[in-house]
Amino acid sequence: MTEIKTVYEHIRSNDIKTWILVALFPLIFIALIFLFTWCVAPINQAIETTATVGIPTIILCLAWLGISWFFGDSMMLNMAGAHQIQPDTAENKEIYRLVENVALAAGLPVPRVYIIDDNSMNAFATGRSPKDASVALTRGIIKRLDKTELQGVIAHEMAHIGNRDIRLDMMLITGVGVTVFLGDILMQHIRWGGAVSSSNDDNDNKNMGAILIMVWLAFMVFNALIVPILRMAVSRNREYGADATGAYITRNPHALASALKKISTDARVEKLDSAKSMAVMCIENPMEKRAFLGELFSTHPATEKRIKRLETMSLK
Repeated sequence: MTEIKTVYEHIRSNDIKTWILVALFPLIFIALIFLFTWCVAPINQAIETTATVGIPTIILCLAWLGISWFFGDSMMLNMAGAHQIQPDTAENKEIYRLVENVALAAGLPVPRVYIIDDNSMNAFATGRSPKDASVALTRGIIKRLDKTELQGVIAHEMAHIGNRDIRLDMMLITGVGVTVFLGDILMQHIRWGGAVSSSNDDNDNKNMGAILIMVWLAFMVFNALIVPILRMAVSRNREYGADATGAYITRNPHALASALKKISTDARVEKLDSAKSMAVMCIENPMEKRAFLGELFSTHPATEKRIKRLETMSLK
């Protein structure tokens, strides 16, 4: 017999998993710098190099995060081609009232509502906090889902807002961008002679060149392998958490399960094809899916797993 977990158990379990995964980002980054440097330098020099590289990287990540804090949400809405709607127009009154009712049930401020002119079915939430959050819905999801299914989708996005997932997503996207940028800068430095000694007899210079190359390799392994795996794992856990919280808000997990079945058949948003980082924000991956390595590099859990969890969920 399938074990039925309460919504609180789902939320608590996913919160613990998420923060463990987030903590792994800086820990693995620092460990990679140290281990790669230790391959070509004494342990004391490896520790010194790790501190020299790690501390400025973390500071730069925090600085860039501060910039994204003020402009990140508007940038994401612009990338999606979303436009804000007002409650005083007949065309938008019903959808706005639906968002308003779900926000009230969730105990959250009513977010700004945006529409994406795309006939596919998708949605996302963004913003710094519940007080200035936004929910964006495609035209297709509004037209093609029934009222209870649409409530389930909106509740899922309100759950992301209430759980502060939108803030977490912004932090992860920003941090990854900084490490990629620094890796490129280091590669340019090496390419233009920063890792090559002008004298074959200068052991110190040769050693420094080897250290630079190993630091760059650590950046590459982190950006190309570790980051995608951890970021997607965080995203998948937050989707499970938002499903559970959204089901609790509407008291109807089966409606969200039904909505996910429909959304999975046509979730691609063409406007987001060139904005891969936005995939983690959406209720379903808005880009064409690839079978390579399956769920390991997927931004979302398999729809079948999400549906199964919802259909076996107890709201007691």
